[in-house]
Amino acid sequence: MIFSRIPLRAWFATLALGCFGLLAFSLALQGMLRLSPCPLCVFQRLLYLVVGVLALAGFLLPVARLLWLGTIGTTALLGAGVAAYQTWMQRFPELAPECSFTDPNLIERLVDWLGMRFPSLFLATGFCSSVEWSFLGLSMANWSLLIFLGIAAYVALPLRRAA
Repeated sequence: MIFSRIPLRAWFATLALGCFGLLAFSLALQGMLRLSPCPLCVFQRLLYLVVGVLALAGFLLPVARLLWLGTIGTTALLGAGVAAYQTWMQRFPELAPECSFTDPNLIERLVDWLGMRFPSLFLATGFCSSVEWSFLGLSMANWSLLIFLGIAAYVALPLRRAA
C-alpha cells in the first residue's frame, strides 16, 4: 500500500502545515471580506490551532505517535461536532439558541477570555446562525465540518499502520 511508504513525520508535517494554512486563510478571508466570526467559529479556529500544534509535536517527537494521533483524532471529532452544531444552527436559525443572547456557555466564556487577550485571532463579534460567506453553496461551518472529518480520516490512515 502506498500509504505505508510515507514517513510518519511527513504525515505530521503535512497536517501541521495544513492546519496553520487554514488559520492563515481564515484570518485573511476575515480581513478581506470584513467577516464577523462568531464564538463557535473562533472555537473551531482554536481547535485547528490545537491540531496544528499537536501535529507539530508529532513531527518533533514521533516516538509518542499513538498519543499524538489519538489526541489529534479526538480533537478533530470534537471540531466536527462543533461545526455540525453550527451547521444545524445556520439551517434552523429559528430553533437555535443564539450565541451571545443567552447565558454564556463554556465555549463562549473561553472564546471571550481568549478574545480579550488575543483579539486579532480570537475576538468573536458575529452571530452563530448567520451565514456571511459561502463557497460552492456551503457555508464556512459546512466547510469546517468537512475539513474536520477529513482530518479524522487522514489521522486514521497512519493510526492503522502504527497499531
